[in-house]
Amino acid sequence: VGVAGKARKVKKIYTGVADKARKVKKAYVGVGGVARPFFSAESGVEYYGEVTALSQARPQLAATTVGNYALFGGGGDGTYFYSAVVDAYSTALVRSTPTALSEGRYDLAATTVGNYALFGGGFSSYGGEDSVTGSVDAYSTALVRSSPAALSSHRQSFAATTVGNFALFGGGGAFGSVVGSVDAYSTTLGHLNVSLLSVARSGLAATTVGGYALFGGGTDSTNYSVGTVDAYRASLAQGTPTPLSEERSGLAAATTGYYALFAGGFSRKYGSHRREISRTVDAYSNSLVQSTRTFLSESRGCLAATTVGGYMLFGGGYHEDKSVLSSTLDAYSSSLVRSTLPPMSKERWLLAATTVGNYGLFGGGSFDPEYSSAVDAYTVDGGG
Repeated sequence: VGVAGKARKVKKIYTGVADKARKVKKAYVGVGGVARPFFSAESGVEYYGEVTALSQARPQLAATTVGNYALFGGGGDGTYFYSAVVDAYSTALVRSTPTALSEGRYDLAATTVGNYALFGGGFSSYGGEDSVTGSVDAYSTALVRSSPAALSSHRQSFAATTVGNFALFGGGGAFGSVVGSVDAYSTTLGHLNVSLLSVARSGLAATTVGGYALFGGGTDSTNYSVGTVDAYRASLAQGTPTPLSEERSGLAAATTGYYALFAGGFSRKYGSHRREISRTVDAYSNSLVQSTRTFLSESRGCLAATTVGGYMLFGGGYHEDKSVLSSTLDAYSSSLVRSTLPPMSKERWLLAATTVGNYGLFGGGSFDPEYSSAVDAYTVDGGG
C-alpha cells in the first residue's frame, strides 16, 4: 500500500466482524476470473495456480532465469520432435516468446551466469553420432540471443549450475557412452574446461550451496546408479565430499544457500536388474556436511525442483512405478522442515522448474502418451 509516496508491505490486515477486529489470515483478488492469493498472514509457500501455458506442449525441456524473466527452452522426444521454442515469463507472469534456440533439442541443461541464461547440449536429431549436440545458446537480460563456444563434448542428460563467476555444465551421455567433462562459462561467456567429474555419469543433478557447485548421483558406464558427489569451488578447484546416502539417478536438486537438497530418483544397484524409485532426500550444508533429511511424501523420479522465498520445491515425477505419474509438490523450509502443498494442475514427469520474482514455476512435461503445456506457479506470502 502507498505510504508517503512509497510502496510499503502490509504485515497484518484486520476486518470488522460483529463489532470486533478480526485478523485476516489470507486474502484473494480476482484475476481473469480466477481467485489469486495476494496476502497471507502465515509465513509459508502456497499454490498460486495455473498461469498462461507454454506456447508449445513439450517434455524434457530446460529452465532457468535471467534478469526479470524465467525461461523455458527446448524439449521434445525421440520420435522426430525437437523443439527450439523458448517461452519467457516476466515477474508479472506475462508470457512472451523470444528468439528460438539455434537448433531444436531436448534433454538439454540450463543455468545462468552474470547477465546471461545458458542452454546447452541435448538431443538434436534422430540416430547416429551427430544426434547429440554441444551447442550453447545465451540469452541476455533483454532476451537477446547469442552463441558462445560449444561444449567440449556433445552430450545430453547432464546437469548445470553456477558458482561464483562461472556456469558449469557437467557429465552427460552421448551415443552409448557417458562423459565426465565439465565446461565452465564466465560472466563474459568465455569458455574453459575444468577438472573432470570423479566418475563419468549421466542422469545426475546439480545445485550450489555456499561457495560450492555440487554434482550428485547419476548412472555410470555400466548402467548402474552411483552416489558420487563432486564439488567445485568458485576457483574451479574440485573435491569429492561425502556421497549420497543412496545411489540414484533421475533425481532433482535445489538450494536455499544454507543447504542443498538432492531428492528422489531411480536406484539400480550393482548386481541387481531391478530399478527402484526413491523417496530419499540428502542435505549438504554450506560447509558440505552431509545428512539425510525427511523423505519426500512419496517415491518419485524425473521430478523438477526450484527455490522460492527460502523454500525448496520438488514437483511431479514418476510415482511408485511407471504406470503412475505424480502432481505432488513437496516444500522444504530453510530449516529443512517438509510440508506438502496443494498439487499441480496435472500429473506429469520430465518437466522443468525455475523461479522469477516471487513465483516458483513448474512447466511442461509428459503425462504419457501426451505432452503438457501447463505452467503451475507457487508463491510465498501470496506473492505480495
